[in-house]
Amino acid sequence: MRAARLVSDWIDRMLRRERRDSGVLVAIWLADSAGAPCRSVDRVEALAGGGLEGDRYASGAGFWKATDGCQVTLIAEEDLARAERRYGIPLAAGQHRRNLVVRGLRPEAVRGHHLRIGGALLAWHRPRPPCLYLDSITRRGTAKALGRHSGICLRVTEGGPIRVGDGVRLITSGRLPPRDAGA
Repeated sequence: MRAARLVSDWIDRMLRRERRDSGVLVAIWLADSAGAPCRSVDRVEALAGGGLEGDRYASGAGFWKATDGCQVTLIAEEDLARAERRYGIPLAAGQHRRNLVVRGLRPEAVRGHHLRIGGALLAWHRPRPPCLYLDSITRRGTAKALGRHSGICLRVTEGGPIRVGDGVRLITSGRLPPRDAGA
């Protein structure tokens, strides 16, 4: 009886985790140009159709700009922690090269949907697989550590300010909610 209860509790936890449709933005990372170190900022302006102000891809200075660039990249804090634990590779200081780090929302849940973060609206674009270029500018093994949990690409469909601590809301309906008051 106890085993059945444990399994039932585990299933309930997994289902609750899968249904999460919100989270919080815990970090913003920008790089001025291809290969430049990422720097942490508390606030950034999302530019409709362009990316994040001050980031390499918004200015056209990203390594993959011509073939595989993303306006904005997003990764889960939980995935970074898992990669650090498994491989012992530090990722907390922007070595992951992703722009936005969120807690509580699985990037896979965003597929085909929009996100409201602060005053900006972002649309899912595609997965962001790691590449060996990442190893060349950070540390060997970083791409492998991130693996299939390396984040997603987003497009900025409505510009606005984004701040660390902003809520991240998944929008799955065809009707987009208005900007948050005060965003």
